[in-house]
Amino acid sequence: MTLAIDRTPLESPASPETRAIPAVAGASLRVPLVTGGDIGYANLDHAASAPCLEAVRGAVDEFLPWYASVHRGAGFASQVSTKLYERTRDVLRRFVDARRTDTVVFTRNTTDSFNLLARSLPRHTTVIVFDTEHHAALLPWPGPNVRRIPTPRTRLAAVSAVDEALADAPQGPRLVVVTGASNVTGELLPVAEISAVARKHGARIALDAAQLAPHRRISLKELDVDYIALSGHKLYAPFGAGALIGRADWLRAARPYLAGGGATKLVTEDAVVWNTGPERHEAGSPNTVGVYALGVACETLGDNWAAIENHEQALLARLRKGLEAVPGCAELRLFDAPVDRVGTVSFVVDGFDPGWLAAVLSAEYGIGVRDGAFCAHIAAKRLIGVAGGDGQQAVRVSLGLGSTAEHVDRVLLALRQIVARGARWEYAKVDGRWAPVGDPRELPPFC
Repeated sequence: MTLAIDRTPLESPASPETRAIPAVAGASLRVPLVTGGDIGYANLDHAASAPCLEAVRGAVDEFLPWYASVHRGAGFASQVSTKLYERTRDVLRRFVDARRTDTVVFTRNTTDSFNLLARSLPRHTTVIVFDTEHHAALLPWPGPNVRRIPTPRTRLAAVSAVDEALADAPQGPRLVVVTGASNVTGELLPVAEISAVARKHGARIALDAAQLAPHRRISLKELDVDYIALSGHKLYAPFGAGALIGRADWLRAARPYLAGGGATKLVTEDAVVWNTGPERHEAGSPNTVGVYALGVACETLGDNWAAIENHEQALLARLRKGLEAVPGCAELRLFDAPVDRVGTVSFVVDGFDPGWLAAVLSAEYGIGVRDGAFCAHIAAKRLIGVAGGDGQQAVRVSLGLGSTAEHVDRVLLALRQIVARGARWEYAKVDGRWAPVGDPRELPPFC
C-alpha cells in the first residue's frame, strides 16, 4: 500500500535553469531587521541543515494519521507504517545506486552512521582518513591503527598519499574514509581514484556523502565504494533520520549497535539471539516519520538532478565571481588547482572577525550564513592560514534549493558595504557569540 502524495516539483517560467527546482518550506519567510522593518530571509546555510522540501512536508502531513508502530503491530495502521518504513530501504538503495546485496541501516545522521560502522569493524582494522575531514568522519574510529593523512594540495597527491598509507599499513582489514565534498570548501575529492587505490591494496572504502548527496547523483557502484553515510537534515528532510548503506558482512558480524527490542530474534533466561539483518542495529522504536521523510526527499531529488545542478552551479559562479570584488576577501581551498565543487564557499575578510560579520549579515541584512570552524577544525585552521587569515574561523556561504540570485547578490552587496562603511548597529559578544546590543527584535510566539 502506498499513500497518494503529490510530489509535483515547483516550476518557474523565469528561466530554464530554474525549471523543476523542488520547492522548499520557508521560501517566503520574512525576518525582522535590527534596524527596523523586515525582509525576505536569505538562507545561505544549507550545508549545516537544509530547509524542508514542500514534497516532504506534504508527505509527512498525509502520513501522520497513519503513523503507528512498525514490524510487530497487527493493526492496519501498523501495516501501513511498516510498509513505508521497509520500502524506504529500497528507495535509499536506488538513490545511491547500491548493489542488490547491500544493506540499509537507518540511523540518526552521518555521525551516527560512522559511529555504527566504527563499532562494526573487525579487530585490528587499520583506518586511513584525511585529517581535514568533518569530525563525523574523523573521530569515531577506535584503536591505535588510525592513520590521519595531511590533505595534500593536489588531487593526484591525495590519491598517492592514500596509496602510500595503505602500503605501509599492517596486514589485516583496512578501511579508507573519505568525504565526497568538503563541508568547508565544497570541493569534490577524487573518490573513484582513491577507491581504485584501496582495491589494489585489498582495502574497503567508506564515503561521507553528507555534503555530496544533496547536490549530485551518487552511484555507489560507479565510485566502487563499500559504504555510504548520509543525513536527512542535509537532504531537505529535517526529521532526524540518516542511513548507512553498504556491505552487510561486517555489520552482520558485529555486536548490535544498541541492545534492546527489535534487535533481538529470541531472548531466554540464559541467552539472546540477535537479528542478522539491518534490524540488528536498529533497536528500539524507530524514527518511522523521519525515515519516510528521507525516502520522499531522495525520490524528489532523484527526479530533478539536472535542474538542481544547473541551478546551484549558476549561483555558485555568481557568488565566487562577486567575492573576488570584495576588498580583502580570500576564499579557502583544499586544492591549488580548480576542481569540481558543490555550492559551498568559505572565506575570510582581512580585518574582520568572521563571527562579527555573520552577526551583521543576519541582523542588518536578513542573511543566514555560518561562521566558525564548521566541525572540521583541522581543515579550517590550515586553510585559513593558507588564505592569509590570522584566526581559526571563517565565514561559510552554502547554496541549495532555497537559494536565489537575489540572495547571492544581497550577501555580496552587504559584504562590500560592511567593508566600506562598517555596521550600522553596535555589537558585543554574549556567551561567546556576537549579537546586536539591545536587540529590539522579538522571537516568534512559539519560541
